[in-house]
Amino acid sequence: MIHVTKGKTGAVSFLHICEALSADEPKPTVIFFHGFKSAKENNLHYAYLLAEKGFRVILPDCIHHGDRDSGLSSLELTQSFWEVVIQSIHELEILKNHLINERLSMEDEIGVAGTSMGAIITFGALKKYPWIKAAVSLMGCPSYQEFAKWKIDQVIEMGFTLPFDEEQIKHYVDKLEAYDLSLEPGKMNERPVLCWHGSQDQEVPAEPVIGFVKTLRGYYKNKPENISLIIDEQADHKVSRKGVIAAVDWFSLHMGSKMESQLQNK
Repeated sequence: MIHVTKGKTGAVSFLHICEALSADEPKPTVIFFHGFKSAKENNLHYAYLLAEKGFRVILPDCIHHGDRDSGLSSLELTQSFWEVVIQSIHELEILKNHLINERLSMEDEIGVAGTSMGAIITFGALKKYPWIKAAVSLMGCPSYQEFAKWKIDQVIEMGFTLPFDEEQIKHYVDKLEAYDLSLEPGKMNERPVLCWHGSQDQEVPAEPVIGFVKTLRGYYKNKPENISLIIDEQADHKVSRKGVIAAVDWFSLHMGSKMESQLQNK
């Protein structure tokens, strides 16, 4: 039986999903971030499939989303996009510490994933935290500065007036450098990462992640099997069923071996 409970650590609310009979035992864990203007409950299908494989799954609500809705207007929420991303990266460590302190997970058995904004968070977290064992990006972008500039250009092309001058925009984009994984791909240290993207995606274009993976392969010469890119030629900004299964299989492949040996010894 799969167990779903609500939890909270500090200001971070989350759903906790795992197999009920072993809920209190340490096990490989995936922390899965939702997309922009979404909420933790919208990724329960990933959590269920991972829990069936023996994983513990944590689905947090990002600031201004879900249980943490602060009443921002759609425009205000859009303007806070990078605030949400950066705060979520820092809150990931809060979640990790909670899992370790409660003896639910080991530090070297935690993976991270997300859809859209959640995948963007995942890339930033990979730059900041060497303890992340494996990751999956579903419709994400590692190139924070490039993506921010692209979004700004989009807004201007649509005829909107930005509430910032050029100097403020530059400062805004410069702050993202510390989280921009594309600037320091070596920080991946050959950790397993799967990138899934739809070629028809107009919200988060596929080109940056395609270029990033191409660059990254040069850093994975000793472990080429640890990096994978799936481009769905028919998909737009929505993960296909095959993409969902690929994400689950990736974690099973790269984080499940220890779990499987434990089960065999029981």
